[in-house]
Amino acid sequence: MLYIQESLSADEELIHVGHFHWMYTLGAILGIVWGIIGCIAVIWGGIYFQLHYGDGFYARNWLGMVREVHPGIRLAGFLVFIMGLLSFAQRMIIKATTEIAITNSRLIYKRGLVARYVGEMSIDRIEGVNVLQGILGRILGYGRVMVRGMGVGEVVLPPLQDPIAFRKAIETARTS
Repeated sequence: MLYIQESLSADEELIHVGHFHWMYTLGAILGIVWGIIGCIAVIWGGIYFQLHYGDGFYARNWLGMVREVHPGIRLAGFLVFIMGLLSFAQRMIIKATTEIAITNSRLIYKRGLVARYVGEMSIDRIEGVNVLQGILGRILGYGRVMVRGMGVGEVVLPPLQDPIAFRKAIETARTS
């Protein structure tokens, strides 16, 4: 929350800070899991193909078979695993570099690691707030918040924990 604390004016006070829900982190971890599953599937497919349509293997244990698989198959499996790691890293960087807050005078949405994107909207210019929650979001308590402003357009925030409390914080800021 470094940017938000630096950008507060003297008479401005923080009302609510939005946090990512744990399901976002779970989705990032699933990127690694799918990378591992994909890697195993590619290598298993190479072993299966070589056993049934190729010249077979000299080794009879699974590690020996993996070593004898064509290097291109092993490289493809490694690349699938790296894609899963990159998916995890991308989501975690987004989570670490995103700041969302409501103050008594504005909504602040900052994201970005190297390049910084900051969306600020004055509380008195907010026209409407919509909460977007699916079934799983209702059960687990997360969802997206879409804020429409007059002449500004709309800002769709990433999945937040307790989006109803975030909407209520916007309403509290508007009335104070």
